[in-house]
Amino acid sequence: MMKIFPPHCSAGLAAVFLLTLSACTSFADGGYQVFVSNEKSGSLTVISGKDFSVVTNLPVGKRPRGIHASPDGKTVYVALSGTPIEPPPQLDANGNPILKKNSDDDEDKAKADKSADGIGLVDVAAKKFLRKISAGSDPEQFVLSADGSRIYIANEDVGAATILNATNGKVITFVPVSREPEGVGISPDEKFFYVSCETAGDVFAIDAKTYKVIGHFVVHPRPRSVAFLPDGSRAFIPSESTGEINVVDTATHTVLKTIALPKGSRPMTVKVSPAGKKIYASTGRGGTVVVLDASTYELLNTIPVGKRPWGLAFSPDGKFLFTANGPSDDVSVVDLATGKEITRVKSPGSPWGIVAVPDAK
Repeated sequence: MMKIFPPHCSAGLAAVFLLTLSACTSFADGGYQVFVSNEKSGSLTVISGKDFSVVTNLPVGKRPRGIHASPDGKTVYVALSGTPIEPPPQLDANGNPILKKNSDDDEDKAKADKSADGIGLVDVAAKKFLRKISAGSDPEQFVLSADGSRIYIANEDVGAATILNATNGKVITFVPVSREPEGVGISPDEKFFYVSCETAGDVFAIDAKTYKVIGHFVVHPRPRSVAFLPDGSRAFIPSESTGEINVVDTATHTVLKTIALPKGSRPMTVKVSPAGKKIYASTGRGGTVVVLDASTYELLNTIPVGKRPWGLAFSPDGKFLFTANGPSDDVSVVDLATGKEITRVKSPGSPWGIVAVPDAK
């Protein structure tokens, strides 16, 4: 495997990310680790930011998918599920999933191992699985509050969102939404969070204090994720089935614009660059990452990566983008300065989610 060493941080980059000089030097030396959830192998692959080598593969439980780090970077949280994996659905000529006839939901639920459901906690420094906390049925994606005290979770098989106290692991409440909730994103001011439901394209805005639904709108089917501009004025939600990204006015919880992506795109995860200037989206079956201008929505670049990229993560220094590529069992490393993939790292077991965590000081 080719080894790439990140270049030194510039003073400008340090200013953009409000980093101290010592922190910038640490990141320049690759002072971070990348944690990858492998859905089929039940493990996390840990990759060094110094040379992109694999540090370890850590067993965590069944079907790990959504993954985030605590605000202090000491703990990685990963969603675990005992619901059996289903293959990607066949698509019709318009890119919509072909639903199975006479499918037996009760039979599917009977096959699920509900004891495996939960949020797993991993000690970053020790690279050790700590414990699993209850998180409702079949958790898939989630977000943490800025102080790490709350976890907002999409529970796919029961059509609900669970709000969890991260300190004691107790469920605060749950909010019914629609079929197959998947994407979750919290506004930068933490006043509300969005839950996107893939079956019919429903998106719910939920007050982060009262847990009441304060908005509801519909996009084209299979909205997989949610991302916000740093100022919170806009949100971006993909529609996988139609190859689009929806631009949402967060003041009114309405869709302002729908952006058509290049032919063959099936967008999964959307991320906004830390400076808020660009939008990045993994295109799933399209095998690329598309880059859009966050103001004009102009297509800036299309970057080939591995097969069916899903999760995305930026390196802490903002110099690299990592993509989790399920069918090719690897992680692509993209140099954001050149807009090109520079290497791939094996992550066996169908990589799904990905997060980069700075090394402890």
